[in-house]
Amino acid sequence: MNPENKLKKSNHLINEKSPYLIQHANNPVDWYPWDKEAFEKAKNENKPVFLSIGYSTCHWCHVMAHESFEDPEIGNLMNEVFVSIKIDREERPDLDNIYMTVCQLMTGTGGWPLTIIMTPDKKPFFAGTYFPKISMYGRVGLKDLILNIRDIWNERPEEVFESADQIVKALTKVSEISSGNELDENILDSAYESLSNNFDEIHGGFGGAPKFPTAHTLLFLFRYWKRNQNERALNMVKETLDSMRKGGIYDHIGFGFHRYSVDSEWLVPHFEKMLYDQAILAMAYTEAFQVTGDGKYRDTAQEIFEYVLRDMQSPEGGFYSAEDADSEGVEGKFYIWRKDEIYKVLGEEDAKFASKIFSVTSEGNFSEEASQRKTGSNILHLENSLDEISETLRIKKEDLKRKIEKIREKLFNAREKRVHPHKDDKILTDWNGLMISALSKGTQAFNDEKYLKAAVKSADFIIDNLYKNGRLLHRFRDGEAAINANLDDYSFFISGLLELYEASFNLKYLKLAIDLNNTLLDHFWDSENGGFYFTPDDGEEILIRKKEIYDGAVPSGNSVQMLNLLKLSKITENEELKDKAVQIEKAFSQDVVRTPSAHTQLMIAIDFKLGPSYEIVIAGTPNNNDTDMMLNSIRNNYIPNKTITLRPPDEDASEVIKIINSLKFKNQENEKATAYICSENTCKAPTTDLNTMLKFLN
Repeated sequence: MNPENKLKKSNHLINEKSPYLIQHANNPVDWYPWDKEAFEKAKNENKPVFLSIGYSTCHWCHVMAHESFEDPEIGNLMNEVFVSIKIDREERPDLDNIYMTVCQLMTGTGGWPLTIIMTPDKKPFFAGTYFPKISMYGRVGLKDLILNIRDIWNERPEEVFESADQIVKALTKVSEISSGNELDENILDSAYESLSNNFDEIHGGFGGAPKFPTAHTLLFLFRYWKRNQNERALNMVKETLDSMRKGGIYDHIGFGFHRYSVDSEWLVPHFEKMLYDQAILAMAYTEAFQVTGDGKYRDTAQEIFEYVLRDMQSPEGGFYSAEDADSEGVEGKFYIWRKDEIYKVLGEEDAKFASKIFSVTSEGNFSEEASQRKTGSNILHLENSLDEISETLRIKKEDLKRKIEKIREKLFNAREKRVHPHKDDKILTDWNGLMISALSKGTQAFNDEKYLKAAVKSADFIIDNLYKNGRLLHRFRDGEAAINANLDDYSFFISGLLELYEASFNLKYLKLAIDLNNTLLDHFWDSENGGFYFTPDDGEEILIRKKEIYDGAVPSGNSVQMLNLLKLSKITENEELKDKAVQIEKAFSQDVVRTPSAHTQLMIAIDFKLGPSYEIVIAGTPNNNDTDMMLNSIRNNYIPNKTITLRPPDEDASEVIKIINSLKFKNQENEKATAYICSENTCKAPTTDLNTMLKFLN
């Protein structure tokens, strides 16, 4: 803690675990966490509730905090007028989801910091995002807003309560889901056409500025290419991945991707780094390597993993959530370089070379946010691919890569001496599930045991610390596991466990995936209309119990869980699970048909359902050469719609046969590893020949 903070009076956030809440524990605002005490105080004192939602690595949350929440005048005014509550959106995505929907309903936009003013019974009547302290340029300031709310609350309370009731009615209506029919291949075509029309032909990606790396969209396009042999779909993915890797959105010195690009060229990033982006982008680059065989995609995926394992994994195994955009109060300061700094670190010859490679100039390419004046600072990026640079400079590509790596290491070591951005070190079950999936896919594609070890370490951390009495918890930090898990926690972790089983064939992960799936069906399933609620039936009562299908920065839990159900149906030979998957599709189909390209993770599940998909059983001795050759020949190919089960010799097979009864009939032939392949309710003859097996898999 900052020594100065010891002199300040702390508020009710002082004992919280969230780094975001702790950042505000010494504000003059008398913040409360979201709890019963705060709402009882609001009722007893007849005050509205000021709800502020953000997260610890959010740049504009910091700005509003410094301008207003740390200001004694604003603090005193807020304490007089409101009971004030702070929420970390990453700890309570259930609440964030509801009140963000309110903000979008009321204002047509959203974002963080999210500002909601509501009655003591949690009904909102005002919403916004960032507010400056003082009104300016036609934008209302927080001070004036507080005074206006005070007057309305005291003088016209009946208007406030009527407005709040109307907003809750609108929220309930907009959250209603109209079920429809099962979707067919046409929906995949519609999603593709929409993405194709929105594709940036010059810089890759979709739409203009700001530009986000929604990698599940790229994963869908790979599947669309495979289904239809559509070369444009493949080229859209390659151009996007290539442009992002060259751009400033990629950290060329320490690796990993920043959150998004503020321009359409992928040059100037919003500098925070999120665990979920690393996970989903690593999956995209891994699949790009499997599709194309081009080593640059493998290199990028492995660099992302290097960053995550170096900077984002706790010693106990769980993965941290995020790194801030700011350091020393300045966005991007940790990542940008002045030309003279590069010369000082590298010396004349290497600095000239680095300046040419990374487009470094004296005036810089990073502008001051307010004035847009060039600052002399540079965001390192590549104007051209390594192949193009190699040809222009007439340097062999391997020699070029070695020279760049030597320069990178020097700059990295120099950068390590700078003040690092704040790291949000809470460990979230859902985001860890995504990272387990990515590392497990990397294990299989790159045949690298270190990724398997990291995935196992994370999964075991979740099992040991966030799995209690048959239920998951959402957040771990500072020795404490807390907050009931939501749909994303279950669905993302189940997905990670299924990938981890296929990477390790450790049955404990498959068994746990099945158990967690049963828990989801027991406590989250909507038995009347289909689909999963975001919160369990025995969770905290909030304004409404929502179901989500939109695939945003992370995929929706329902989209991920549809694919989980389809895979588990094939693995366990349980048709009821496939029926549940189809019910998810039907539950949301009317929404999905309106904007299919906003549901690309669901498109991945529908692609799997439509087939062809393959149930592969390898009967063989684990770690024997013939078993490994068979598995590696599958893993070296791009076959996304499959499940793989290992059937060990009889003496070791009893446990897996309990789960999959038909395995008792699937033995090795002639004491050799044997592949059993079924697709679309038809099974091929068992084979011990690699080429025959791959022919069966097309």
